[in-house]
Amino acid sequence: MPEFLTLLLPDQARDKLLAALSPLTADPEPIASDSALGRVAAEDILAPHPLPEFPRATVDGYAVRAQDTFGASDSLPAYLHLIGEVPMGEPPSFDIGPGQCALIHTGGMIPKGADAVVMLEYTQQTSELSKDFGSLNDEIEIFKPVADGENIIRIGEDVAKGQIVIPKGATLRPAEIGGLMALGITSLRVARLAKVGLISTGDEVIEPGQRPQPGQVRDVNTYTLGALIEKSGGVAIRYGIFGDQFEALKEAAAKALSECDVVVITAGSSASARDMTAEVIRQLGGPGVLVHGINTRPGKPTILGVCDGKAVIGLPGNPVSALVNGYLFVVPVIEKLLGALPRPKPTVQAKLTVNLPSQAGREDWWAVRLIGDRQYPSGTMSSIVNYLAEPIFGKSNLIFTLAAGDGLLKIHPDATGLSAGEIVEVMLI
Repeated sequence: MPEFLTLLLPDQARDKLLAALSPLTADPEPIASDSALGRVAAEDILAPHPLPEFPRATVDGYAVRAQDTFGASDSLPAYLHLIGEVPMGEPPSFDIGPGQCALIHTGGMIPKGADAVVMLEYTQQTSELSKDFGSLNDEIEIFKPVADGENIIRIGEDVAKGQIVIPKGATLRPAEIGGLMALGITSLRVARLAKVGLISTGDEVIEPGQRPQPGQVRDVNTYTLGALIEKSGGVAIRYGIFGDQFEALKEAAAKALSECDVVVITAGSSASARDMTAEVIRQLGGPGVLVHGINTRPGKPTILGVCDGKAVIGLPGNPVSALVNGYLFVVPVIEKLLGALPRPKPTVQAKLTVNLPSQAGREDWWAVRLIGDRQYPSGTMSSIVNYLAEPIFGKSNLIFTLAAGDGLLKIHPDATGLSAGEIVEVMLI
């Protein structure tokens, strides 16, 4: 007799699952900074010194005392005596005194006595300069005043010594990698990758390299979910395909649970397949099944459980349902295990092209294709919404309905649908 599904909304179900899990705090992994892209910092990273360590010019121009330029204009320029050029990669051998300036390039060290840089565009030589500078004729006209600190970066303006530059739980992006290198931090400790065991079930499922016989289908879910897991900071471990036999599935799931941090089982859509997955989860360890059924489309048969502190997730066998609910449940579990700080999902605003129906009380997800909206050219007042969201209609066992999409559109459970022309938020996939 199939078990009655007590349906929760996705947010409620996800919160219930995540509340029962703890981050993988043991055994953080040391790694070279230049190989840490996408990894999660296992500890706070502190700046060993200020950045920059010396005052630097941000433009090409002349290092000056700001007060010597006050009142300068095109019709009444200030005249400063050029005493030298700041060498790149070396400290200057001179100081700037009253009425003096020095040629400086972007990134050059500001000489003592100078507190600003006048951009080259606002200056002019009064005569041909001497080779070694400093002659009485080496004079520069300044046509624009500068304020104290203008066009320079002061010591520690980017980062102060001892400042937390990358907090524990931050996911390292290209900017963080560059920041680590600027501080000379060539290695750090990151959370180890979460191991996710993948099990496919179904008498009709075969390996992708095999030729299907009538009634057979190739395994899609192991590979779509595996790619999603790898992209999200996990390691996908494939345990193979198992027929609809309880003991074989239970043995495979127990092995995966002992070797991995998460187990994901994709099963058929029938009630008997759901019940078999749920019973396996119950027998793997406590507390067992937490959620049996999600009030969403696609993915209603999703099962969420925890066995001895590890998440075990049963996803529908239909490829679109499995992948959409992989985004909704598997990815957040991986982020929780890594101790990753919350990060916004990449989204865009778009205008819906057609009416979309929905059932009140149920959360619906639609794959959509994004099309450039020529009605609002870039740079206009409405350029924030320069996409059309075109829903891709297809059943949950047609993987290319999702492959053809650029993102997922959520219809809130309070709504009974969306109207053409509405501005909607699309989560990019």
